[in-house]
Amino acid sequence: MKNLIKLEELVMFLLSIYLFNFLDYAWWVYLALILAPDIGMLGYLINTSIGATTYNLFHHKGIAIIIGFAGFWWSLPEMQLAGIILFGHSSMDRIFGYGLKFSDNFKHTHLGNL
Repeated sequence: MKNLIKLEELVMFLLSIYLFNFLDYAWWVYLALILAPDIGMLGYLINTSIGATTYNLFHHKGIAIIIGFAGFWWSLPEMQLAGIILFGHSSMDRIFGYGLKFSDNFKHTHLGNL
């Protein structure tokens, strides 16, 4: 089952690259920004509860999709880019087993323990 989930996440990651190609940005912008959502880990400098909240905000695919669709709806390329990057990053993380975090421990995720 884990391999099936990883395959599904890989397809979603590739979808984010495909969607990025419709935007008017150079290819290197995707590479430069793909790790940007990890800024959400800074909340762990305060405590695990805030860390989990900030991490999950930057790694929730539903939020990424809402931001992306809002960008398409309002024709805001920066918002479209943000949604695609958030979506792609979340998929990439889940390929490697990093899921949404519980507040007790960074290694306790919705995909299991790291």
